[in-house]
Amino acid sequence: MELFSRYLDRSNSVSSVITHDIMKEENLRDDLRYYFMSPCEKYRARRHIPWKMGVQILKIIMVTTQLVLFGLNNQLVVSYKEENTMALKHLFLKGYSGVDEDDYSVAVYTKHDVYESLFYVMDQYSQLGQLSVGPISYAEDENGKLLPLTICKEYYRRGSVEPSDEIYDIDAQLETGMLFKLFTLHADIPFLNQTFRRFFRLVDIKITFQLKGINLQTVRSRELPDCYSFFVTITFDNQCHSGKVKLFLDIDAESSACRDWKISGTAQKNTHYLLVFDAFVILMCLTSAVLCTRSIILAVRLLQRFSRFFHENFNRKVCEDDQREFLNGWYLLVIVSDLFAIIGSILKMEIQAKNLTNYDVCSIFLGTSTLLVWVGVIRYLGYFQKYNVLILTMKAAFPKVLRFCCCAGMIYLGYTFCGWIVLGPYHEKFEGLSLVAECLFSLLNGDDMFTTFAQLKDKNTLVWLFSRAYLYSFISLFIYMVLSLFIALITDAYETIKSYQKNGFPQTDLQKFLHEPTELPNIEESDQTDVSVRHSVLCYCQWYDCSQQCCLFNI
Repeated sequence: MELFSRYLDRSNSVSSVITHDIMKEENLRDDLRYYFMSPCEKYRARRHIPWKMGVQILKIIMVTTQLVLFGLNNQLVVSYKEENTMALKHLFLKGYSGVDEDDYSVAVYTKHDVYESLFYVMDQYSQLGQLSVGPISYAEDENGKLLPLTICKEYYRRGSVEPSDEIYDIDAQLETGMLFKLFTLHADIPFLNQTFRRFFRLVDIKITFQLKGINLQTVRSRELPDCYSFFVTITFDNQCHSGKVKLFLDIDAESSACRDWKISGTAQKNTHYLLVFDAFVILMCLTSAVLCTRSIILAVRLLQRFSRFFHENFNRKVCEDDQREFLNGWYLLVIVSDLFAIIGSILKMEIQAKNLTNYDVCSIFLGTSTLLVWVGVIRYLGYFQKYNVLILTMKAAFPKVLRFCCCAGMIYLGYTFCGWIVLGPYHEKFEGLSLVAECLFSLLNGDDMFTTFAQLKDKNTLVWLFSRAYLYSFISLFIYMVLSLFIALITDAYETIKSYQKNGFPQTDLQKFLHEPTELPNIEESDQTDVSVRHSVLCYCQWYDCSQQCCLFNI
């Protein structure tokens, strides 16, 4: 009886251990299945409300609305700066036609025209109040004094040139000298033609002055107007010494809050509403980032449980493909978009409060965050088989496409450098490396082909022949071969995904574990198991007693 009770206890402990292992395995399987469920499946399985999906949908609406509101305001600011630049060019550049010539506005070719252009700038500056139709005026310092208009020249320190005798003596050291300062509007204008008679030493002349303006058009959008400081620089460029002096007008505009203002209407109240709305956007993005971070932490813990189970039961590690299933890149994408949205919202609030004026940085953050938010919507479409083809095709084709682009990029760079050095002096689309890359990319997509061929100057026969061989070889190689192979890689990945959807995807260890039908034993099955174990133990005891008796009898 003691032997029987010992084996009975042992059988009970073995059965309890087996039952505990089965329950542990099934719990892990249930957690894994729940983790990889869609939000709707999770709700049907455990009545878990998909808070994360709701937050993402609400965030998309709020971030997009915020972007549209900021974009409309940014367009007003950009249009104000561009139209002021155009107005100042018409005011201060003599002979300006309204269209820039290449990268400059006006060109002069005689000394008389240079002097006339200089005098014209100063004369127009002194009559700005009577000429300008916009709310723009002279800038003053803290004491109320007019900030001066300054004229500076940059020239070679010493030099003499005799083109007829082919003799020159130039000191390449550059010096900068002040020609004139205009402190009052009615000051006498000096005879500047006496200050630089040797134009071969002249490199450039720069006229700088500062103006003030107010952007009143924002009142129509129920926002407070900004006050602007315009730092104007007019440059007479003679660096080439080719007989052509180019005139440039550059403006650096800085906005700030006006010192004193009074406005009737709802502009101030509208600004407060926008600040409250931006605060809600920041709160929503913080909630989204916290939920996604929590999901990543839970995924890492679940991966550790699965890796431990795999190691204990099968004595091997989880493969890299299964590990990547737990590291959801969509969560990282959402967190990055949330950070960008938070930074952009803070900058937007500072701009609306007139503490910052950098619209470009704010627009970059808001635009990038909105892009990533809308890209993240694809995650929820991926739960449907018909919409998941795009994601799976991109995921399958991306490594091959990346390697292919690296190889094709070497050829592309070779054509870029070759076109720049050979065709740059003769074709405006090949004057810089960036221009060459853009031109070749247009040709690669079949755009602007005839214009590129026709605009090449045929003054040099050798270069003209080389350009034909260069362009024809590039177009034939990249359109007929490289681009076709690029499309073939994506098509092959698409056909592979369609075949997998029809015949089934390859099963990894994780998927096999999830689809393994294991059920917990019920109470009746447990009782039957205990009875069978007890019966086997009793039979073993009876056999053991009989064998002992036989042995004793034989002895």
